[in-house]
Amino acid sequence: MDKAWQNVRSLLQDKWGQDIFNNWIGSLDYQKFDAGKVTFRVPSRFIANWIESNYSESIIDCFKKEGVNVEALIFEHKNQKVEPDKGNEHSEDIARSKEVVAQVISTHNSNIELPSSPLDKRFTFEQFVVGKPNELAHAAARRVAEGGQVTFNPLFLYGGVGLGKTHLMHAIAWQTKNRNPKARMLYLSAEQFMYRFVQALRFKDMHGFKELFRSVDMLMVDDVQFIAGKESTQDEFFHTFNALVEHGKQIVISGDRAPGEIDGLEDRIKSRLAWGLVVDLHPTDYELRLGILQSKVEIQSKMHPGININQGILEFLAHRISSNVRVLEGSLTRLYAYASLVGRKVDIDMAQECLADILRISERKVTIDEIIRKVSDHYNLRMSDMISARRSRMVARPRQVAMFLAKSLTSKSLPEIGRRFGGRDHTTVIHAVKKIEDLKHKDLQIAEEVEILRRMLEA
Repeated sequence: MDKAWQNVRSLLQDKWGQDIFNNWIGSLDYQKFDAGKVTFRVPSRFIANWIESNYSESIIDCFKKEGVNVEALIFEHKNQKVEPDKGNEHSEDIARSKEVVAQVISTHNSNIELPSSPLDKRFTFEQFVVGKPNELAHAAARRVAEGGQVTFNPLFLYGGVGLGKTHLMHAIAWQTKNRNPKARMLYLSAEQFMYRFVQALRFKDMHGFKELFRSVDMLMVDDVQFIAGKESTQDEFFHTFNALVEHGKQIVISGDRAPGEIDGLEDRIKSRLAWGLVVDLHPTDYELRLGILQSKVEIQSKMHPGININQGILEFLAHRISSNVRVLEGSLTRLYAYASLVGRKVDIDMAQECLADILRISERKVTIDEIIRKVSDHYNLRMSDMISARRSRMVARPRQVAMFLAKSLTSKSLPEIGRRFGGRDHTTVIHAVKKIEDLKHKDLQIAEEVEILRRMLEA
């Protein structure tokens, strides 16, 4: 029977793949075969339920292929038997459990991989393009991945969509695994953390949940803003955080905003997230976007050796697509695919045609409110001052600058601009525009300030 089970394992590995086999089938410890029933020992009740609902039929079929007439499977966990499903009495619970990947695995079994989210092989430090907007985040991530004593814990990475947070998280995980294959590292999203917490409550296995999350060497949680407003999940996250820090374990967190700016997150969690190093991944500048495109061209050229995209096209994309690196990379991939399928040379006209939708969406749309905010910050004024009736020079000149920029950078009419500045007449806007145009030629400081504000708004 032992030989038959080994053959069954091989068949299941071929059928389901290495990842599923490692996470699920590999956890089965064969015990005995009696009266048509095969008994296995499993690390947790979660795994028993999941295998019972998803893989039991395949296991039985593979046994029959080996000439063993198996009628049912029995799973033992902590001296409790999970009997074979007769009539599927708990079918509803099992069906619901499929919605959540309940991969809680015994932390004492080193042969079972931790239930981390899959890591993207493309997201390594070698593939990460470093520039001024992300150099601090990259250096901090490198330091954590190197291991040893780290002076900051946790490392909190935040920034907008497509700026490299997830890339750096994956890169830390890859280097940590390569440096120390035995390191117990768990990477998952905040959403998955919550789902596993809920699943643990459902199956009354909080001990297993705590054992899993509090025994790792490194915990990495992506998009922590997801647990905002979820009190019970935040409470468990808080205690998990404290337990790991007390034992000197590294924590890496990412979010879309700084800890203090995440609405719905408890103050005690905000304070702990700010304990270590909080790093902002700034929006990419032109040089960084161009560098990213150049690195991607090297990769794409190997797959499409007959297609050439010159530097001018890359500069065009880097200039026009500034909001999201994923969109930027996707536009390059689309150009290569289009050229490969249609057989057209990649030039400016072809790029504009192929990427018309992306270029249209990526066009920078500056609003009057944004102009007022930027100008107010630049001159250290309140936004209310800009639209007030005050006529003192310290307010009037910045207001004229803001009106000039509103006329230059938006398609709004003069009356519309006047209304946004406290209901002023369109003639006031005309006067402000002419005044700033004259001053730009006479006063180098005004000219410089206007240019700086323009660049900030167009960035």
